Amino acid sequence: MVTQQFSGSPDEADLTRADSLAREIFSDIANKWALLIIDVLAERTLRFSELRGEIQGISHKMLTQNLRMMERYGLVERCVHPTVPPRVEYTLTEPGRALRQTVHGMCDWTHQYLGHIEASRHRFDA
Repeated sequence: MVTQQFSGSPDEADLTRADSLAREIFSDIANKWALLIIDVLAERTLRFSELRGEIQGISHKMLTQNLRMMERYGLVERCVHPTVPPRVEYTLTEPGRALRQTVHGMCDWTHQYLGHIEASRHRFDA
């Protein structure tokens, strides 16, 4: 889908519309890697290698893609320190920290209902 320019139309914030800008943003941000990056950064500033070490299974490519997307949306700030080699650190911005509250709620929900969901999966698969 082609990225739209925000014009202030209420239709752009309607997640049920296929052409809504909000749906495009939601689709990009609501993926497992972005949510895990937000959860890991929380109140910390981390280097790329530290982030990758905290999130098991994420590839270099996926971490790079997600950090770039999150920086584009203003959720993550990238700070390059002029050293040799360059030291790059990532931290959540104010909107990223606000989204973190939602992510933490989802994590809490997962912990609370994990047993229920697992039992339901076993019943369904039987």
